[in-house]
Amino acid sequence: MSRAGRAAPPQAAPATADAAAVAELRRRLAARDKVIAVLKRRVRERDHSAASPLATLQHNVALGRVVAMKTRELSEERHELQRALTELGRTQAALLQAQKMESVGQLAAGIAHEINTPAQYVRDNVAFVRKGMAAADEVLAAALAVVEAARGCGGLEAPVEAFEAAVRRTRFDYVRRQVPEALEQSLEGLDRISRIVGAMKQFSHPSAGEKERVDLRPLVETAVTVARNEWKYVAQMEQDFAEDVPEVSCLRDEIGQVLLNLVVNAAHAISDSLVPGQRDKGRIAISVRRFGDRHVDIRVADDGPGIPEAIRTRVFDPFFTTKPVGKGTGQGLAMAYSTVVDKHGGALFFETGAGPGTTFVVRLPIEATGAGP
Repeated sequence: MSRAGRAAPPQAAPATADAAAVAELRRRLAARDKVIAVLKRRVRERDHSAASPLATLQHNVALGRVVAMKTRELSEERHELQRALTELGRTQAALLQAQKMESVGQLAAGIAHEINTPAQYVRDNVAFVRKGMAAADEVLAAALAVVEAARGCGGLEAPVEAFEAAVRRTRFDYVRRQVPEALEQSLEGLDRISRIVGAMKQFSHPSAGEKERVDLRPLVETAVTVARNEWKYVAQMEQDFAEDVPEVSCLRDEIGQVLLNLVVNAAHAISDSLVPGQRDKGRIAISVRRFGDRHVDIRVADDGPGIPEAIRTRVFDPFFTTKPVGKGTGQGLAMAYSTVVDKHGGALFFETGAGPGTTFVVRLPIEATGAGP
């Protein structure tokens, strides 16, 4: 389910519960098998007893009914066991993927630092070359003026013709026009790398489990930057921040994770609705507004296909996902709900209708409540 950290115990608990359920089912199946074996043995013993044929027949009919009933129960419990085993397998695969992504997250800060260092000195060098080109262009303009003035002067025809031939051969006029633009594009790309690296470092930096006053604008912008690779090919991104939004007391990194999940989910929802040649890109709109006097709403809206009515009640369930294994763990929205509601005393809900589009709303209290840390 596209709508759907370090704490291992919360992730392991569901798998432990599933394993216990499977063990209980196995025990009950073994007990059923023993009961059926005993009943069958009694039928065989009755066949060889000295009781009257009528009594034997009546007893056998009664035992046959019991055996049939127990067999049906056994069959149902076998199916239940199979379903439990299948669900356990999916849960284990989801946990493995979650642990892998957790490891990637822990490495993100170090990777960001390693990228930032060479990117920074490359940017400095490109900026230096841009300044150097400006100076060189000034000198070249003066040189071209001298060449133009020397044209037709006695004894200078050959050097002037050689200079003009070199200009034509090297396509100097084209290079002179294009180099400044190439340098500007290079600097823009390097600035983008720096913003991405900065967002990754900020995103991976823990908030020590303590609530702090947070400006939501950079928090949203960081989540959008980190998730850029998920949405840039499928959607146009719009951001709208009201001017009167105050800072909010929250767990900065955990709310950042909530926003990241919602942006990624919106991108995946839109991706599922794209049709080449008809609908090449969708739209994601993020807005931040006050809600009354005590809350702030962060709304993440997409124009994807919406949430089917049949699964709307399960959207926030742990491990519920419509994605294949490896594409989603079904934990994103469940963890987001726990973060917003349990830890912040806020609300997380969605608005969707019969038509396309879904809006998830994160409603946070401006001041810290008694919920959470």
